[in-house]
Amino acid sequence: MRSELPTNRLGLLDTLRGFLLLEMFLYHAAWDLVYLFGVDWPWFAGTLAYVWQQSICWGFVLLSGFCYSLGRQPWRRGMAVFGAGVLVTVVTLLVMPKQRVLFGVLTLLGSCMLLLAPLREKLNRFPAWAGLLGALLCFGLTRNLERGYLGFEGWNLLPLPGELYRNLFTAYLGFPPPAFFSTDYFSLFPWGFLFLAGYFLGRLCLARPHGMLFRQISPLSRVGRYSLPLYLIHQPAIYVILTLFMVLRHGIGEIL
Repeated sequence: MRSELPTNRLGLLDTLRGFLLLEMFLYHAAWDLVYLFGVDWPWFAGTLAYVWQQSICWGFVLLSGFCYSLGRQPWRRGMAVFGAGVLVTVVTLLVMPKQRVLFGVLTLLGSCMLLLAPLREKLNRFPAWAGLLGALLCFGLTRNLERGYLGFEGWNLLPLPGELYRNLFTAYLGFPPPAFFSTDYFSLFPWGFLFLAGYFLGRLCLARPHGMLFRQISPLSRVGRYSLPLYLIHQPAIYVILTLFMVLRHGIGEIL
């Protein structure tokens, strides 16, 4: 299998990444309005908002796994993304500890990149279709680890021993203790299986890349090419914009 396509950038992937980024910006703006600025919006606590949020999460993790084969210097890229995740954690702990981010999406993606690097040759021995099905099955079975069960969403198939849920390390793996809290939590399991599913899906699609993969929507594609720096600055930017909007609408006294 060809691991890279050096002569052409797959514009569709940049476009999809840009679309997901814009969706994330909108979702986080809504989250800030509800949980930081106290806007009463019952819809945001409902099923449709949850599906919206999960579609963004699933999309980002799958797409990151899909694109893994296209990247050069996986160790360097993995360290950069993991380091960005650590930066987010440190900043939130210092600036707004009640909204802290422990083991957020960047920590997950960086971890997956670093773990996959030494395993890539062994994983490539598996048929891509079998790897994809296996990874999706494992993701489905472990989706509810955070809740103490094997199972998927509303289906809790098997309770897990409470001894697994001990400390920050077990939280990183997918077994958070009762007192654990993070506003953005992506544990290695089950989300690493979804990253792996994206990797095998990429192998299937990139073995004979279709012309569709080279198509793009230019504005979204440009956004998608700068996903990491945009991710790092979007929450502070959204918070400042919403604060200014609230000040103009209600006055500074009411905001404070």
